[in-house]
Order: sequence, then C-alpha cells, then structure tokens
Amino acid sequence: MRHRKKGYTLDRRKGARKALLRGLVTNLVLYEKMNTTKAKAKAIRPIVEHLVTVGKRTDLAAKRYVAARIFTSGARRKLFEVLGARYKERPGGYLRIIPLKRRAGDAAEMVRIEFV
Repeated sequence: MRHRKKGYTLDRRKGARKALLRGLVTNLVLYEKMNTTKAKAKAIRPIVEHLVTVGKRTDLAAKRYVAARIFTSGARRKLFEVLGARYKERPGGYLRIIPLKRRAGDAAEMVRIEFV
C-alpha cells in the first residue's frame, strides 16, 4: 500500500530521479523560469521553496545545507545573494505554476514555473 508516501516517482529509478530533480532545481534557480511538465513542476516546487527559505539565512549551516543539494556554485551564490535578499520579507509562496498548451508529441501537460 502507498499510504502517506510523499513525492513523485516520475517513472524513474531513484538515482535518475534525484539527478533530474537536481538539474531542474539548478536551472530554475539560475534562470528563474522554465517550461516543463506539470508533474516535474509539482515535484520541484517544494524543494525550491525550501531552498529559498534556507537561502534567507546566511549562516554556515545554511550554506552547507544548500551546497549538499545544489552543486553549481553560481546557482548557490544566486540563491543566497539575489533570491534570499529578494524574498527576505516574504513568508513563503515564492513560485507560481502557469498552465500552457499540451505538448505536441505526446500531449503531456506543460506548465511554466517561475518566481513570483
């Protein structure tokens, strides 16, 4: 039974899913918006929201927490210097998901996920 199991499998094994989510999170932090499928956007939303909340702090523990999850130094720097400062007063809800047309090839639900 799957009772109380959180998260999305995205039809991938654990290693591939972890790498996919890490890449999506890094690109969203760097470019601040991206088009992706609805399932992937819903999977990365809580991860990015938590990272921005941690990015508001500038202590060593916060930097190590982010460094363990985002490997690109430019994305880490932007998370602390730009996004953390931008959302300092905002209590949460940093992202919005906007529905787009379905993808032509397989009719997957496409969305744009971006920072507010």
